[in-house]
Amino acid sequence: MSKKYEPLAAQIIDLVGGAENIKTFYHCQTRLRFELLDDSRADQAALAATDGVAKTLISGGQFQVVVGMHVKDVHDELERQLSAVGHIPADEKGGKKPDTRKNIGTVIIDFVAGTFQPLIPALSGAGMVKALLALLVLLKVVTPTSQTYMVINFFADAVFYFMPILIAFCAANKLKSNPILAAGVAAIMMHPNWLAMVTAKNPVAFFDIIPLPLTSYAATVIPIILVILVQAHVERWLDKIIPAAVKLVFVPMLTFLIMGTLAMAVLGPIGSILGGYLGTFFGFLSTNAAWAPAVLIGAFLPLMVMFGLHNGVAPLGIVQMAQTGHDSIFGPGAICSNIAMGVATLVVAFRTKSLKMKQIATAGGITALMGITEPALYGVALPKRYPLIAAMIGGGSAGLYAGLTQTHRFATGSSGIPAVLLYIGDDTMQHFINILISLAIGIVVTAVAAFALSLKYEKDIAADTVPATETAPVAVVTTTGDAGSGSANRRSAATATLERTDVIEIMAPCAGTIIPLEDVADPVFSSKTMGPGVGIDPHNGAIVSPCSGTVTVAMDTGHAFGIRSDDGVEMLVHVGIDTVRMNGAGFTGAVARGARVEAGDPLVMADLEAIAAAGHPTTVILVITNHTKVGDVTPSDPVPVGPGDRVLTVTR
Repeated sequence: MSKKYEPLAAQIIDLVGGAENIKTFYHCQTRLRFELLDDSRADQAALAATDGVAKTLISGGQFQVVVGMHVKDVHDELERQLSAVGHIPADEKGGKKPDTRKNIGTVIIDFVAGTFQPLIPALSGAGMVKALLALLVLLKVVTPTSQTYMVINFFADAVFYFMPILIAFCAANKLKSNPILAAGVAAIMMHPNWLAMVTAKNPVAFFDIIPLPLTSYAATVIPIILVILVQAHVERWLDKIIPAAVKLVFVPMLTFLIMGTLAMAVLGPIGSILGGYLGTFFGFLSTNAAWAPAVLIGAFLPLMVMFGLHNGVAPLGIVQMAQTGHDSIFGPGAICSNIAMGVATLVVAFRTKSLKMKQIATAGGITALMGITEPALYGVALPKRYPLIAAMIGGGSAGLYAGLTQTHRFATGSSGIPAVLLYIGDDTMQHFINILISLAIGIVVTAVAAFALSLKYEKDIAADTVPATETAPVAVVTTTGDAGSGSANRRSAATATLERTDVIEIMAPCAGTIIPLEDVADPVFSSKTMGPGVGIDPHNGAIVSPCSGTVTVAMDTGHAFGIRSDDGVEMLVHVGIDTVRMNGAGFTGAVARGARVEAGDPLVMADLEAIAAAGHPTTVILVITNHTKVGDVTPSDPVPVGPGDRVLTVTR
């Protein structure tokens, strides 16, 4: 750890009343937040005058010390120094954060998404290998009886066969238990000797007392999820009651014994029964309402993405594939929706007279056709609305055909144009042909709907009239003689010095109405302690990147992000006032630290109703944190804006 912040951390501890006055502490994007035993013991004036402290304030029962974007480094040094003197933080992050209850739906979706999303690369890779194998068979390059076929087939099948081990690892990570122990318990359930017992069909009794139902857990999903949900609690309980000196040996040993028994005797069989019910449900759908999933996903996937609901639905396709070998729940509708979104966005690129929107729509439309729709959704469809309507109409129409023809995919992968290969399987090209027809229907319907709507919504939009100084660096002539007439200035051009002035535009991170920064209901921001900027009263919770660059800071709670633009401008996007207290509730799909983002790419989806219900203003704040290094910052006037509209201008 760097010693750079040792003096500052020591001063802060001393001036808040010493270690004994600190009850708990943690940090948000820019400030340290202390819960002190006695606020009067803190020397607020001295702290505010301390080099490295931008501001102090007491708000919401917290003593807050604003130190800037390097707050995590200062926090870590505080934590180290306090631990050295015997201060034990309330949790591993340096303070017990306020308890914010989440509704059961949010908890379930968050767990399901956190468990299955890390599996997507492996599932996609295996799916494409399966698609390649099906193609090789159709082209008669290999035959199903050849050794080459068998080898490539187990290349693809391994991920699905050993899925319980992968799920166990990911679920344990999500539940903050030991992922290696979780994977070990899953391996117990898949041991070859157990599979041999299941195949032999002879009753098995543990210690001749506990019956172990003969169930195979290969390629299953529900049983291992139940096991890890219980194991996380068992592991924590063992960690508490077993002395530290012998934890390394006895916690793993007892975990394997306890969970191995519960998994084989109780939880695994229950999960298998529940999986059977799911299989029955899938069978019912395919017989009585095969059209429904593809239509609903095809039409409403953009709205589901906005609210994070797709994270709870997409795994149903994985479960169905594990049980039946194909997916008709999520895949067909998803690809229909994504292609429709891409087409609608490209229509905008064709129809709009705004050069900036044309660029955003062209890039977003192409990436949507490849299966990544967020740039198109947040950068074009939501701000303009009519492409969203067109995409929903087209996606639903395409999904209807896919559903009526019972089209399904045979492997999991990204839902873009390359994914059509995933519909080759069962020694037939019928599903492949059906998905191509579905997409053709979606493309035509979406294009017609988007074009028709554009006749109304695009006709009054003028072309960009941006001054040249705002589109490119310009040469500024500085004369060395008298500033007389224009001709005199021109004559002195021979002795002029050319300087380059860059004008950088920072875009709105959301749709809404600009608020002057001084009117924002947070003194740290309104006083411009963190830098100049604007507030935005958001119209929806889709928060996007205001520039192209790199995410340098991403709070675990999802409420704030630091971004460094390609031009070297560092900025802070802060969603809501004091929303760090929500501890992540109301924020989904947050981008990770270190991610590369383009202007208009999604940062996070914020539930504005949840933020307001928790008593926090929903204002989205955008400030330039290194303004002293990059130049003058000019905010735009308080007017309605959408993602892609300029809200700040940096002149250097």
